[in-house]
Amino acid sequence: MHDLHSFFQERINKYDGHLAKVKQNLSGSSLLRLLVFIVTVFGIYLSWGNIKLILAILIPGMALFLYLVSRHTDLQYQRDKLLALIDLNKTELKVLGRDFGDLPQGNEYKDPCHHFSQDIDLFGRGSFYQYLNRTALQQGSDTLAALLTKNAILDIAQKQKAIQELREMYDWRQEFLAIASLVKTETSYKAINKWMQGYQPFLPAFMKTLPMVFSIISAVLFIGFFVDFVPGWILGLWFLLGLGITAKYFKAVNKLSSDTAKIQSTFNQYQKLIHDLEAVDFDSELLKERRETIISENEKTSAILKRFSKLLGALDQRNNILVSIFTNAFLLRDLDLSFKIEAWVAKHGAKTENWFNTIAFFDAYNSLGNFAFNHPAYTFPKLTSENIVIKSEEAGHPLLDPKKCVPNDFQIDDEQFFIITGANMAGKSTFLRTVSLQIMMANIGLPVCAKSTIYSPIKLITSMRTTDSLTDDESYFFSELKRLKFIVDQIQKDRYFIVLDEILKGTNSTDKAKGSRKFVERLVASRSTGIIATHDLSLCKVSEELSQIKNYFFDAEIIDNELHFDYKFKEGICQNMNASFLLKKMGIVS
Repeated sequence: MHDLHSFFQERINKYDGHLAKVKQNLSGSSLLRLLVFIVTVFGIYLSWGNIKLILAILIPGMALFLYLVSRHTDLQYQRDKLLALIDLNKTELKVLGRDFGDLPQGNEYKDPCHHFSQDIDLFGRGSFYQYLNRTALQQGSDTLAALLTKNAILDIAQKQKAIQELREMYDWRQEFLAIASLVKTETSYKAINKWMQGYQPFLPAFMKTLPMVFSIISAVLFIGFFVDFVPGWILGLWFLLGLGITAKYFKAVNKLSSDTAKIQSTFNQYQKLIHDLEAVDFDSELLKERRETIISENEKTSAILKRFSKLLGALDQRNNILVSIFTNAFLLRDLDLSFKIEAWVAKHGAKTENWFNTIAFFDAYNSLGNFAFNHPAYTFPKLTSENIVIKSEEAGHPLLDPKKCVPNDFQIDDEQFFIITGANMAGKSTFLRTVSLQIMMANIGLPVCAKSTIYSPIKLITSMRTTDSLTDDESYFFSELKRLKFIVDQIQKDRYFIVLDEILKGTNSTDKAKGSRKFVERLVASRSTGIIATHDLSLCKVSEELSQIKNYFFDAEIIDNELHFDYKFKEGICQNMNASFLLKKMGIVS
């Protein structure tokens, strides 16, 4: 096992050292840019009145300045990526200290009608998603949420191997996430895909060659002008002709520029992410298959995206009036760039959704690999086709502080039902969520909080937190009945592990006892597997008639007028309840 605290702190120290050097280079770059600008302006001032000399100073001066601007931008990117890497490792240090309350909660993914997510604290404050999630992209977050809620039991071994491989690739994982975190998303990935698929070109086919021909003629006229062969008025007329041609499409180019300015950063960063994927070789089948979706036969996908990003960035430079006027007048620059962008969209636009999906997949799976890395004591469930559904040794809840968590051993066989009784606060609900999380985590390929686990893949369905709905004019009892009906319908279609907490709470005790017993008998008859927690001790008697039912409990003891819990999972029926004691202890009753 590695010392995680030292590991992340060492990385912070390393990146801090790199950051200091980059900041020093940035300062030098800023001074050099300023010097070139001053020298160029001073040279123009001294040459005022001599148009040829002014152009001879202005053109190379502008070219050098633009090169330095590009170099400065690269240095800023290095700085920003290092800051992102430092933040990533600081986040891991905070989470190691059980401090993750400021991470995204995933409330947008809450669904009270889902098979299990509402009951096991999958989303929301203090949720498993908040603890697990390190995605940097919105689509990556959506993909991770979909993985957690999919309830899929296929290819678990492949998922495990993919997560095990990513677990050890911490340098690559952090590099990928740092780059992804720098994506400035002004437009959602869904809107970008929609724009790509619905874009209608506005430039005619001859625009493929016109800007090139026009630029060649402009170069010839400039040379002629400098050698006194072409008079200035001809150059002026050519200047006006170029502006006139550009003006014809001015409104359409403006619209294209406005649309693409919002997505340029996304494509600039995505090509870097694709480049990272192209540069790595995976061993696990799942990762290899997903990587193959971005591999192009003729040209690297990263190069294709980089070219598009540069086109978008160049078009965005038209906002520089001085550059825009001269380049459009003599090079038809806006039209040339617009035609190339339209050609790119026509050729590659339909592929971007698939590329985005692949990037989102790795963004999501990096969170899974990071979770596995951060929990070296957790175990990957050993898959079995035997009668055992799940057997865990020293199982605990992953969101509990390991120093306070009391682990338990349990084994649930196929078509077996546990009825769990126990005092209030003795650990019944935590145990239900522990088992539920183990099944959910096992199904997506994650290691679980246990010393060892044997698992036969099964889907999960729960009823633990039914609420009444004033909006739908439903009583609590009717909402609970609907949930139980949903479960009964689902288990007729597929094999599920059922987790129930105190069913039929919304009716009187006599009716509750009769109804609960009939419902348990229905579940057993359907050959289902699961757990039911209850305070109704009479329900435990069903085990006398049905061999599939086993009774377990969590105990509480009153020692020296204080309530004590051991949180241990024991076979049998609980005999000690604590409601009366707590009412007296808190002075509510005498």
